[in-house]
Amino acid sequence: MYVIKLINLLWMLIPVCIVAFFYARWIDNKKEIAWATSRMIAQLIICGYVLNTLFAQESSWIAIGVIAVMAGFSTFTALRPLDSNLKTKKAYSLVLVSLLLSAILHLFLMLQLVIQDDPWYSLHRLIPLSGMVFSTGMNALAIGIERFSKAYGDTDDFVDARKQAFKTALIPQINSLMVVGLVSLPGMMTGQILSGVDPLIAVRYQIMIMAMLLGNSGICLIIYFTLKERALKLI
Repeated sequence: MYVIKLINLLWMLIPVCIVAFFYARWIDNKKEIAWATSRMIAQLIICGYVLNTLFAQESSWIAIGVIAVMAGFSTFTALRPLDSNLKTKKAYSLVLVSLLLSAILHLFLMLQLVIQDDPWYSLHRLIPLSGMVFSTGMNALAIGIERFSKAYGDTDDFVDARKQAFKTALIPQINSLMVVGLVSLPGMMTGQILSGVDPLIAVRYQIMIMAMLLGNSGICLIIYFTLKERALKLI
């Protein structure tokens, strides 16, 4: 039954193939979308089996290990759009520190004060929430750093480049807040409603997630640019 349902998901590859076709024609890159899609499918299937194994045991060390792995992959992915000469050890360290500090803050707020989870390392909640936190911070930093590097290279004005980068990186999150409940029902809320959860309970958790998305994106950027400014002054 599981295999049949998995095969049924192949219908969703039709629009992906259309996008891949035009991406190959317009961008002249035939491999990127195919590679990204293949990785996504393989990684999620493996992830499902790994999660089944992890959920069978509760350990603070496993929780710390999961967070470390997510932080590492997020750091490298956040700097992926940059030119190779900008991917220095210092750049990676600034991104890693920004992601970790913001993640610790938001995971503490969500798990200990909102959900009031006990123990804090309950993997059923820690893993999906950590995934959302790190992916959000990673995307915000990727956009912000890429925008900053271009603006700073053109003007050599840190304040103006930071202004442009900070505003651009937060556009997706601010837009999401504007239309949630009117245009879109976000993934977590949709999943809960589809599984039969009371919509008001789903709303409560979604408010927590939406606040995290904006807060985490902004704080990652604030920490990064604060550290970046100090690093530039030391040069």
